[in-house]
Amino acid sequence: MDALKQMFESLGATNVKTYIQSGNVVFQYKDEKPVALETLITSRILADFGFDVPVQVLSSEKLKRIVENNPFLKDSSKDEAFLHLTFLSEPPQKIDQEILFSKKTGNEEIVITDAVAYLYCPHGYGGTKLNNNFLENKLKVQATTRNWKTTLKLLEMAAG
Repeated sequence: MDALKQMFESLGATNVKTYIQSGNVVFQYKDEKPVALETLITSRILADFGFDVPVQVLSSEKLKRIVENNPFLKDSSKDEAFLHLTFLSEPPQKIDQEILFSKKTGNEEIVITDAVAYLYCPHGYGGTKLNNNFLENKLKVQATTRNWKTTLKLLEMAAG
């Protein structure tokens, strides 16, 4: 993570902070659009580390809106330990609700927006069929999933 932090700093990012060994980086950058930053960071990771990985850049404001709009927070019976967010690289063009809902098991729930799929997996994310690969395949977008605790920590880091 130190090398990743140094890479971001070499690109001109400031206040660079990494979160555990997850590849999550919080930083400030001069007025660049997220898509331009994603391209820049992706190419630099490939050049420096040899990994061709998808990168998503969210502003702190967008992350805050995503957190505040989590539909499962309104239900006090939901255990936050089972909340996950699958961040979508772009709005899905077509959502086949029938296929998505056919993969739910038990009391699992999913709500998809243009930016994120909110997941409630009361039997754990490890056993759900509504995982990152499935959602990428069915929604035809790149995605990355984080648990609620990690998402809140990233928002806290961005605010600080």
